[in-house]
This record gives sequence, structure tokens and C-alpha cells, in this order.
Amino acid sequence: MLLCAVAAFSLMFAEHRLPFMDDVRSQLTTVVAPVQWAVSWPSEGLSWAALVFSDQRALVDENQRLRQQLLTLSHRVQRMANLTAENVRLRELLHAAPRDEVPYITAELLSLDSDPFTQQMVIGRGRRDGVYVGQPVMDASGLIGQVIAVSAYTSRVLMVSDANNAVPIQINRSGQRFIVQGSGNLDTLNVLNVPATADIKEGDLLTTSGLGGRFPEGYPVAEVTQVDRDGQHSFANVEARPLSQPERSRHFLLLFPSPAAAAVTSDVNIEAALHLMDGGTGKMPNELEEARQ
Repeated sequence: MLLCAVAAFSLMFAEHRLPFMDDVRSQLTTVVAPVQWAVSWPSEGLSWAALVFSDQRALVDENQRLRQQLLTLSHRVQRMANLTAENVRLRELLHAAPRDEVPYITAELLSLDSDPFTQQMVIGRGRRDGVYVGQPVMDASGLIGQVIAVSAYTSRVLMVSDANNAVPIQINRSGQRFIVQGSGNLDTLNVLNVPATADIKEGDLLTTSGLGGRFPEGYPVAEVTQVDRDGQHSFANVEARPLSQPERSRHFLLLFPSPAAAAVTSDVNIEAALHLMDGGTGKMPNELEEARQ
């Protein structure tokens, strides 16, 4: 145990002081990738077994719920098509540049960190798939976080709820822009530096503002749950609930916004991203095509 403790402290010191340790860590992560996949197999097997041996009535009820959900989403898509066309016409009147769809690839969860002081997870996409450090990650409900480390086959994601993560956001209703920071709790985010007179209230939707160029604009991040205004202070205490559900989701989207062409620096990453997007998982952006040429 003493030798393990000395080795652990030595590795932490070396990683903090020696730049080349990032490459060593990346290579070791590649070696550990098969172990992570092996650990995730039991849960996948249990899910498959539960689906195979499920009661027929439960499957019928689930099918009915999914049909109702599909009908609701179809109605929303029809409304969205009308709003999209109207938005295009308004942009043409204002001579504004059209917004391009953000390409993406899918990824599957391999593991969630059990450390209560860090909110991170490992997904089954890596450098060979075009993933890069700083890439935004989504689930079906909202922004999960960003990639902070990449190996050949896996990547580590820092979630929005981590205390070391901060995201530029805007209030969907009023357009005011702020910064939201993780609290270390999966259910709570802190909205920073909100003036006491700001137009913000409980229930407001917070979306990415697009400032900084890392997160594309308009993706849902959180919902305001508490606004405390104290007459003795110039700033309000605002808390929000993340819309993403990392504890329930198993599949995620890795977005490739416009700055991705600058972030994907190696030819291997560019070719991998182009191959995956051209294969039907997303649309190939012009920036990546220009970078490849």
C-alpha cells in the first residue's frame, strides 16, 4: 500500500510538472479502453435480458406511450417547419446570414466517475472518430458538457455540473447573457454575476449564447429554479437545474460547430470526422472540407 501511495503521488507530481505526461496519459487510456468496454458489458447484457424477458403487457403499454410521444413530436415538427420557414424569410429581409445545421456523431457511455467531487464520464468515441478537446457533448435533453481528454478510442467528458466547468448562456425569453457554473451537484448550477435588477425569473430557459466559439448558439442548458434578490446586495443569487440527464442517458451527440475545423489539427482527425459525417451520422461542414483540402 505504501508503494502504491508513493507511485500515485509521483505520477500526480509528474503530470503537474512535465508536459509530455499528457501524451503518456493518452496512451495509457488507450490501453485501458478494453477494460472499460468489458466493465460496461454486464449492464448492457442486463438491459438486453430485461428487454427479452419483459412482460408482453408492459411492452404493449410502452409501445402505446411511444406512439403518443411520436404523435406529439410530429405535431411539434410540423410547427417547427413553419417557424423555420418564417425565420428564413425574416433573415432574408434583414440580409442576415443563414444558420447552418451543426453536424454531429453519436457516442455511447462507458463509465461515470464515482468521485462525488468530480462530475466526469467516459464515452466510446476517440481520436480516430475525429473527437477533439473542447468539443461540446449533448444528450436528448440538453448540454452535457465538453470533452477534456481524448485517446484513440475513448474520450473523457467534463459535465456542466462540475465546479470547474463554466458555460456562456443567455435567457431564452429576454436574451440577456450570463455565465453558468457547475456547483459539484448534478441537480444545481449557479448563474454568476446577475444584477438584482436583471429580467430573470423562475422557469426561464437558459440556452447557450454562442459567445467564445466553443458551444454553438441556441442549445438548452438549464432551467432557472431559484432567484433570491436581497435589497442590501447589488447581485442576485440565481440557481438553475441542468436539463441534461447524465445519470439516465446512455447515448450522446458530439457536435462539430464551425470552429471545429480549427480545433481538429491532425489529418487523421479530419479524415475520420469527414468519413463519419459522410456515412450518415451527420452532415459534413464546409470548414472541415476546406481543412481537409
